[in-house]
Amino acid sequence: MLSALDGQKSTAFLFRLTLLATLGGFLFGYDTSNIGSALNFVPYNLKGLAEGYLVSGASLGAAAGAIAAGPIADRFGRKGLLIADAGIYALGSILSAITPDAAVLLAARTLIGLAIGADSAIATAYIAEYAPKDKRGSLSLLQQWMITVGILVAYLIAILIFGVWPNSAASVGWRLILGLGAVPALLGLALRTSMPESPRWLLRHGKYDKARDALGILGVHDVSDEDIRSAAQTIESIEGGQSREQRRKNWTPGVRRALIVVCVFFIFQQITGINVPLYYGPHLLGPIFSGAHATLVKTTVAGVEVTAIMTAVNVASTYLGFRWIDKFGRRKLSMGGYAGMIAFALVAAAGLVIVPAGNWRLAVIMIGLDGFIASFAIGVGGTGWTLQGEVFPTAVRGQAAAIAAMFDWLANFLLIEIFPVSQNAISLAGVLVVFAGLCALAIVFIWKFLPETKGLPVEDVIGLFDKAAKQGPLGGAGAAPTPVTT
Repeated sequence: MLSALDGQKSTAFLFRLTLLATLGGFLFGYDTSNIGSALNFVPYNLKGLAEGYLVSGASLGAAAGAIAAGPIADRFGRKGLLIADAGIYALGSILSAITPDAAVLLAARTLIGLAIGADSAIATAYIAEYAPKDKRGSLSLLQQWMITVGILVAYLIAILIFGVWPNSAASVGWRLILGLGAVPALLGLALRTSMPESPRWLLRHGKYDKARDALGILGVHDVSDEDIRSAAQTIESIEGGQSREQRRKNWTPGVRRALIVVCVFFIFQQITGINVPLYYGPHLLGPIFSGAHATLVKTTVAGVEVTAIMTAVNVASTYLGFRWIDKFGRRKLSMGGYAGMIAFALVAAAGLVIVPAGNWRLAVIMIGLDGFIASFAIGVGGTGWTLQGEVFPTAVRGQAAAIAAMFDWLANFLLIEIFPVSQNAISLAGVLVVFAGLCALAIVFIWKFLPETKGLPVEDVIGLFDKAAKQGPLGGAGAAPTPVTT
């Protein structure tokens, strides 16, 4: 039965289900980037760390949401948490729109962060537990694609609002940009109730009748009681029972190694700088592209337009990652992505400090930043979320994925919080050179420690890390284990 689930064809229903599961990714992208467009018009005179927290506070809340989500999802299921997250998204967006003061706005941003973190911790774990093994990478990568779409929509809405009602930017405009995130959140709150629970989670918790219903919805029909029990026994034999002692034993050296590898991958994914142009783009690029005598609204719109172009590149490039991740595998795609980031970060830095002012300078900067984002989108962004969902056993998948997501968000928060200080110290060009060096370190890490997981059932992936763990702390990436089928 597990083989039937792993070997099913990728249907339109599975695609729609994955889009619904990754709706939080859309909200993740929208709600973390819309503040970049609104920042110049928020009337609360936030400076220094307070301003940094307004931009990055959602990331800090996301770290807390991620770590809280794991035990909840492992105990109560994936579906319920995804439904609750949609409601929290909606509440945070509405509070952001009607906020009377800075304190409520900062609290609302933190609340949105809780939902972002919880959703990012669970969405790919949920997808990995029903996706066909040969399409697991591409379906999981839809999380990253939805993030990019959310970022793009945030900037397009800002262009529309500031372009049509420029005089309202400092009054209603910025509130509308922040509040519109409630619309898809409320839609998700309604539609996620129809999602099936993860069949592997149901089997793991002895809910056999509900597992049969979920499998039927997913396209695996004519499942007998013997099939159900056999699949449950297979999962239990691989992962162990539910006693407190056994739960401790579930954290084997291989599981711990997998967790460390994914956490470090996520840290590199953030500290190599992808969110600097996406979060600070309007603020950084508006003065460069608008001219010396533009008004604040025109400067902001110019920055938003340039950032929207970069986010469109992000969306298109993520589609290539969607097509290639199950063809080329996680290792090759991510190392190639980081190599591209190195090259284009250096191009953008050269444009900032070497090329004389004028259209050529603007063109070189845009080529560098667009190439940097495209390289990340193709090889790095979606690969991290795919690994997070597929490398852990069912018994601890929620907790482990949540811990990995927490590290992702803490790294993101740290980067966004310290970027203004770093820019003032060594300039934007200097920061880009540092990003290139960190990308080189990421390539070395992936080459040494990340095994290839494409095409394997999720029950078999942990064997790669078990084998490497037996070789010692510096064991290599390892080879594929013998698959387990039922």
